[in-house]
Amino acid sequence: MEDASPATFRPTCQQALGRGLYLGALVSAVGITAAVLAAAVLAWVDAEAPPPWLWPLLIVGPLGLGAVTGLLVGRCTGTEFCPGGIRTRSLFARGLAPWHRVVDMRAERRGGRTVVSVYLDSGASVQLNAPYSGGLLTADPQFEVKMFALSYIWRSHRFGGLPG
Repeated sequence: MEDASPATFRPTCQQALGRGLYLGALVSAVGITAAVLAAAVLAWVDAEAPPPWLWPLLIVGPLGLGAVTGLLVGRCTGTEFCPGGIRTRSLFARGLAPWHRVVDMRAERRGGRTVVSVYLDSGASVQLNAPYSGGLLTADPQFEVKMFALSYIWRSHRFGGLPG
């Protein structure tokens, strides 16, 4: 099995875009709230109101920036199944679960998503960054196929190599 190339799973472009738009919407909501509070204070002290171009900028700017950031960051996160074990990658952390420590792998519902959880011999569980599936922009039509592939790779390491 040492010669096999690693299997890599990343969020789909649609999932990365959805995550970025979600975070952009949160930033936009915070920006609009701050601008409304600032406009109320300015009106109270009889100062000049914010310029009218500020409002569309506070809505569209964070959404566009979030979409681009989501697409870029989405390509940096993921899961790699390599001969040494299961390697997870995210923007701020990386981890490795060696094959001899993995005792179970299953798809579970967490919040509004179906994710892959890996259970270790220590009793800890690790939620993989990809693949996952959810609603709206986080749906992955290939999730079940990917889950079967992951299960096959894990079982081949757990119970004795690939046939052939």
